Amino acid sequence: MTKKVAFLDTVHEVLQQGLEKAGWICDDLTTQPKEDVEKIIQHYQGIVIRSRFPMNADFLSKATALEFIARSGAGMENIEVPYCNQRGIQLFNAPEGNRNAVAEHALGMLLSLLNHLNRCDAEVRNGIWRREENKGTELDGKTVGIIGYGNNGEAFAKKLRGFDVRVLVYDKYKTGFGNGQVEETDWETICREADVLSLHIPQNTETIGLVNDERINRFSKSFYLINLSRGKIVDTAAVMRGIEAGKIAGACLDVLEYEKSSFENMFDIPGGRPEAFEYILKSDKVLLSPHVGGWTHESYYKLSKVLLDKISEHYHL
Repeated sequence: MTKKVAFLDTVHEVLQQGLEKAGWICDDLTTQPKEDVEKIIQHYQGIVIRSRFPMNADFLSKATALEFIARSGAGMENIEVPYCNQRGIQLFNAPEGNRNAVAEHALGMLLSLLNHLNRCDAEVRNGIWRREENKGTELDGKTVGIIGYGNNGEAFAKKLRGFDVRVLVYDKYKTGFGNGQVEETDWETICREADVLSLHIPQNTETIGLVNDERINRFSKSFYLINLSRGKIVDTAAVMRGIEAGKIAGACLDVLEYEKSSFENMFDIPGGRPEAFEYILKSDKVLLSPHVGGWTHESYYKLSKVLLDKISEHYHL
């Protein structure tokens, strides 16, 4: 049976080309307002989306013929998963497509922060030559704690193999992955021994606010924080207090809790920016990027190719 697929976000053309080659009809709705999409979505069996607007029950109830949602990315927090499960709507995502990009971005941010590269660059361009003040810190010999050993966590651990570091990993829902490269452990050991904490977990009711004052204060050593998962997993105010108290030596944040659900511009916050937001924007102990950890020229293709493969396997195309 021929399927109709609504593309609500722009993704690599390999996905549309593959589906059309199988005889499916693909419509570009990327410029259609949500209100207009809602009027016609009942005609589609498939939806392809990144993060333009939430796939909540109100919207999905209008998609009466819907069989699947393909999300070009890893996180599923913009999709009302229980409702989809109740309806029997198949969900596809593509964490395999951007795991390498995330891992390289995390390592790049960490090395840049350890060696003050952004600050050094800005100072030299302004005629400031400070060597002692910009003395770096080596990654070799450090202990890196990774929370979450799915696609992204495992990829980051792989990138660390070229360094003389100890890698501790905790995953609440996965065991038996310890090997010569990583040590399977628990939160307590990571808090006691890690010099670096890197988060690679989804956003859900269990993980929102996971890194808070209590968690930060459990660390025995001043540590570097890396977050390339989702912003709301980290309490920014707690990070501010951790930096001020010396508990956090620095933070690499590709995501922020102030992002809106569609990851659009979050600088215009009603009532003004929170104190913690202003603090991290000005702190040279914080390195920021605009939620692009998994967004590369290569991952743009791979995300769509992974989705095409999963849809093709499910429908035996």
